[in-house]
Amino acid sequence: MTTTTDRDEFVRLTDPYRRELLAHCYRMLGSVDEAEDLVQETYLRAWRSYAGYEGRASLRTWLHRIATNTCLTALESRVRRPLPTGLGGPSDGPEEPLGAPATDVPWLQPLPDALVDPATVVAARGSLRLALVAALQHLPARQRAVLILRDVLAWRAPEVASLLGTSTAAVKSSLQRARARLDEVAPEEDLVVEPDGAADREVLDRYMAAFENADMEALLGLLQDGIELEMPPHLEWFVGKKDVLRFLRPRVHEKGGIRMFPTRANGQPAVVMYERGTDGVFRAHAVQVLTVEEGAVARITAFLDLAPLGRFGMPKVLS
Repeated sequence: MTTTTDRDEFVRLTDPYRRELLAHCYRMLGSVDEAEDLVQETYLRAWRSYAGYEGRASLRTWLHRIATNTCLTALESRVRRPLPTGLGGPSDGPEEPLGAPATDVPWLQPLPDALVDPATVVAARGSLRLALVAALQHLPARQRAVLILRDVLAWRAPEVASLLGTSTAAVKSSLQRARARLDEVAPEEDLVVEPDGAADREVLDRYMAAFENADMEALLGLLQDGIELEMPPHLEWFVGKKDVLRFLRPRVHEKGGIRMFPTRANGQPAVVMYERGTDGVFRAHAVQVLTVEEGAVARITAFLDLAPLGRFGMPKVLS
């Protein structure tokens, strides 16, 4: 029979791992909404089993075992969460209006850094990058789990084999296949970029100023030649300075028509962008996550679904 003391002890001991488990479930699912639900399910399962926890593994490892199995169960009925760049080639006609949003696609979601333990963001920054989380979506669920447990959490192969009920040899083979598949779907430079907080912030400040001042020349100087711009839930995406600027120019044409606020998501610089309507009110338009490489913007992922906006601590309308 459990007591209030037991529950208090359980909360005290397990709560420090909550944010780490959220990052783990997010890597597996690509959805903050689902990751939060699965963390809750993990804690429910852990509480029900707590009386039988014998301490043979660390509490952290025990919780990750439960979380991984919870994610694997959830993934049995889920399809992968892509970004537009993972669904087809770049679009033509950047001056043309965008097509209707693809509301039937379960899109990848951005993960606000504020939801994750700062130590996790610093120590495993690369493992939360949008490019890697998107690439993980191409892996079968068990391969995904093997790669995350081995390459991100640094579990030993026998530990992973025990969790998945398979052999160490099978885990090693699965890891090789997972790594090979990642090499196919994402360039290595997209997956591993050395963090440089000061340089990232300087680029972000210049990027926000260019938008707010409608300064296309300044923006041009910030973009890599092979810049990619994608805007889920729209399927269209554009590549190259020429097409990206052709898309943005008629949409960023008035100084003072846009306001931007810095934030961070997926261990990357990001902004919450507001546009001024004809009534003079600034309304949220997008959460943009930037991939910065060598002092320039290599990719802009503009999430136009504003449902997660509250997680960034920002309102839908500026007062």
